[in-house]
Amino acid sequence: MAITSIDIDQEELRHAKELTGAASNRETVDLALRTLIAVRRQPAAVERIIARRFSEDQIDAPTVDPAEGAR
Repeated sequence: MAITSIDIDQEELRHAKELTGAASNRETVDLALRTLIAVRRQPAAVERIIARRFSEDQIDAPTVDPAEGAR
């Protein structure tokens, strides 16, 4: 992993750290980056779900409770 040096507003970092409960500045920044990526990808994921087409044998197929499958 590369080491990158950046200036970060310390008050914003402190506030983000409080909100996330992160233990370190690095954890806070890593979480912020992962969150930004997930938020930006979400609309594309929703569009893929909406565009999904089902075959006739999938429509009204029985559902499986994941908790029952783990037993």
